[in-house]
Amino acid sequence: MEIPTFRDRALFVQAMTHKSYGREFPQAGGDNERLEFLGDAILTFLCGEFLYQRFPQEAEGQLTPMRASLVDATQLSRFALALRLDQHLRLGKGVEGSGGRTNPRLLSSAFEALVGAYFLDNNSRIEPVRDFVFPLFESEIAIVADPSQTLNAKSAFQEWALAQVGQIPTYEIIAESGPDHAKSFTAEVRVRGQAYGQGSGRSKQEAEKAAALAALKRVNGGEA
Repeated sequence: MEIPTFRDRALFVQAMTHKSYGREFPQAGGDNERLEFLGDAILTFLCGEFLYQRFPQEAEGQLTPMRASLVDATQLSRFALALRLDQHLRLGKGVEGSGGRTNPRLLSSAFEALVGAYFLDNNSRIEPVRDFVFPLFESEIAIVADPSQTLNAKSAFQEWALAQVGQIPTYEIIAESGPDHAKSFTAEVRVRGQAYGQGSGRSKQEAEKAAALAALKRVNGGEA
């Protein structure tokens, strides 16, 4: 995953500027709260469109909870970390010192602001934003769409990581093998830079779930 290219770099910088930074450095320009507001509305719309197209047979009652899961603070913070937005944030000293770069709410707000800024950078055209966020939604839909997994391996390990380390896990595909029609992926899950587990699967999503399961077994003394 990569941050989209901005023609107006100032918009991206503003999207990464927390209000705490603006209070300490008034000359730095505006913070990201208005962009966050805009991005939240855009994400809600695009997520609804994505699910409507992706699941043509599902009723509103099934689509609504999926949308809620795809755009909640926890999920958006994971997108932010996958894009390494934490490395670009401009935070006040107090927020920085209290772990702001790993705060899920702050990270999710930064992602929403990024979406709002990218929309404006493209002259309020929705198509480039759709091209950016649809693959992100697709990367998580397999878990979100499975109602039997109310506490799947990834969410369970995320809960452990937040409680014990105070940071959301990140996943990276570290190997691919096989022909295009039968690929195998290997993923590694890390928390604060430390590897906790690896897993393989026929899709990136399966590999990440396997890595999370391995991590759970490690932290639980061999039991998932």
